[in-house]
Amino acid sequence: MFVPHTDAEREEMLEAIGVERIEDLFTDVPEDYRFPELGLPAGLAEMEVMAELQELSAANTTTRDMACFLGAGAYNHFIPAAVDAIISRGEFLTAYTPYQPEVSQGTLQAIFEYQSLIAALTGMEVSNASHYDGATAAAEAVVMAYHHFRGKRARVVVSPGVNPQYRETIRTYMQGYDGFQIVGDQEPGSDPLAGPEALQPMINLQTCLVLVQYPDFFGRLYDFNELVKAAHGAGALVAVAVNPLSLGLLKPPGEFGADIVIGEGQSLGIPLSFGGPYLGIFATKKEFVRKLAGRLVGETVDQAGRRAYVLTLTAREQHIRREKATSNICTNQGLIALTSTVYMSLLGKQGMRDVAELCYHKAHYAAEKISAIPGFSVCMDRPFFHEFVVCCPKPVSEINARLLDQGILGGYDLQQDYPSLKNRMLIAVTEMNTRDDIDLLTEILNEVSHA
Repeated sequence: MFVPHTDAEREEMLEAIGVERIEDLFTDVPEDYRFPELGLPAGLAEMEVMAELQELSAANTTTRDMACFLGAGAYNHFIPAAVDAIISRGEFLTAYTPYQPEVSQGTLQAIFEYQSLIAALTGMEVSNASHYDGATAAAEAVVMAYHHFRGKRARVVVSPGVNPQYRETIRTYMQGYDGFQIVGDQEPGSDPLAGPEALQPMINLQTCLVLVQYPDFFGRLYDFNELVKAAHGAGALVAVAVNPLSLGLLKPPGEFGADIVIGEGQSLGIPLSFGGPYLGIFATKKEFVRKLAGRLVGETVDQAGRRAYVLTLTAREQHIRREKATSNICTNQGLIALTSTVYMSLLGKQGMRDVAELCYHKAHYAAEKISAIPGFSVCMDRPFFHEFVVCCPKPVSEINARLLDQGILGGYDLQQDYPSLKNRMLIAVTEMNTRDDIDLLTEILNEVSHA
């Protein structure tokens, strides 16, 4: 409930600052612009405002109202109620990474736990905390690689299987770097579904970074060992964009030689929320720690021998010497990082694996059912995690409209980002999709094939 100041309180404040009326505070504003007529509607009571907002929100359809098979980087997962209960505590909800950090031991411990969990999940040595989303984390990986070679290598090889939003954000970040080349993902006449072997000929002594995705944007799983060897053989670094939830089941990138691991952390207990806020994961090898944007928290002991947490490393150039900074990402996604920390802690190692296995098996059940429908086929010859590409007999937009009428949010139309992939739908299946949901999806697709 909003409680306004009383007349007596206003008089007291005006007297304290030496003016007689509130209007006197605006004397420096030209008179013609001081109090314009805004044309606002009459005020409403709180009860009336609440009723109007609820009516507006009822127009939104969410994943609570319909079965969702849409993924492409953001996924509908179950979030335990304890996650929201914990992060809504005042000391977490209002906390911001402080500039005198040691006075906020709770915030520092939360960040330390996040870093530790991400390092363990990815198989890397250090993790920062954190970036805005997966796309900015990908761009920061390119920036870090460029500065690691002191600008002497100005070429990055990017797989077309990397999320299109990541690739566009990289181009936005790097457009100010003279002579910088981004190759691999938009080559004229190239196959957007080509595997990592197509990237190897593009790696040369000017390459600072090779960026791939695991599983890739199409859901496919590849063995990147040969590509990593080729990149390292040319002296380049390798960055791997991951779906962190898949690492509950899959080999972590640190075990096949990745130098940098980035990704979107939304699948770790973060709601879809109409597109954000999300979480950019960034982990790397210890040797690159001083090129790492963001903050690192370490564990130590105080003078009395008690466990304590400190801000071990933060690039001060990001705050006070911007012209010398390799990155100007300063804000820590503290609450969102905490959310993923709580989620991972609640599930534990076995729980993460259980969720990943549910996604895997349900997706393969859906793929098998869809493959049996005349006119539809799973058009990929690679193992996949929980997303797969379906070749459709009609435009995806038409099929999705039919599905929406039946209470199903259909897959992603790949033609939006890959013009050559006409009539191809990217379907995502998570633990939230029941057998009945999948059966209903296939039933409607079967009707589409006969229409």
